[in-house]
Parts: sequence; structure tokens; C-alpha cells
Amino acid sequence: MPADRLLLPATVRDALHERRAAGAPAEVCGVLVGDRGGDVDSGGDADSAGDGVVETDAADRVAEAVPVANVADDPERFYELDPAETVVAIEDAEAHGRDVIGFYHSHPRGPAEPSETDRGRATWTGSVYAIVAPDEIVAYRWTGESFRSLRVETP
Repeated sequence: MPADRLLLPATVRDALHERRAAGAPAEVCGVLVGDRGGDVDSGGDADSAGDGVVETDAADRVAEAVPVANVADDPERFYELDPAETVVAIEDAEAHGRDVIGFYHSHPRGPAEPSETDRGRATWTGSVYAIVAPDEIVAYRWTGESFRSLRVETP
């Protein structure tokens, strides 16, 4: 079962807000790298109490937000990750034993929710799509049909 939470360290959260502000009025974007949670193969299950009961830690953990150039024709209204830079970010994550959790982009003026364009362009089923708005960062998992809201927590 995919994770229902996204753990976003304060350092990554702050860097995303700084990138949003520095890039405005254009949207900024990039790749979220870290460790997937919520399934047995992720290493997220543990018998923390030593009582034989396995607890599932259903949280994807972001370790890094890798910036990627926005190559959209109208970057003040849309985002499109540079394909070559995206491949480099994904290959680098894999080379370092990390998972690609998903992607982020900013809504410099808000709102903190996916736009119709975001819904129409989402293609990575199971991936997190985070939106960096002026007052908050929200995250959704693309199911292949719709976005499912995730709780964003700072560990």
C-alpha cells in the first residue's frame, strides 16, 4: 500500500520556499529524492516494541529536492521539467541507492492545490506531486486517475 504521508525535513522545506520566492513569478520545479515507505520491501516495517507486532511506517521520506529547469513555453503559468536534467536527477538518485519519490513545482501566487493543467499532465502513477505555494507545501499521490491528498509532516 502506498504511503499516506510525506516526511519533509525543515531544511528541504525551507529550500523549496526559497526556490519558489527566487524563481517567482515563474514556476520552479524538480525531483523529490529519498526513501519510499509503506510497503514491505521499503524497509519501513519494524518490530519497534520487540513484541512481535510489525508496525507499518507508511511515509515517504524526502532526503533532497533536486532542482530541474522549467522549460515550459509559459513558465509563469505552467511547468515542464527539462527532460535531460530529469534523467540525470533520476539516475543520480538510483546510483546513490535512493528512490525517486516524485516531483515538485511551485504555484508562486497560489493556490496550494493541483490545477486542471496539473491533473491533465500527471503521468507518473504512484508518484508524489508536491506544490510549493506561498504559505505552505502540499502533496498528492497520482493514482493514475486522480490526486490523493497526503499529510505533509516535518520530522
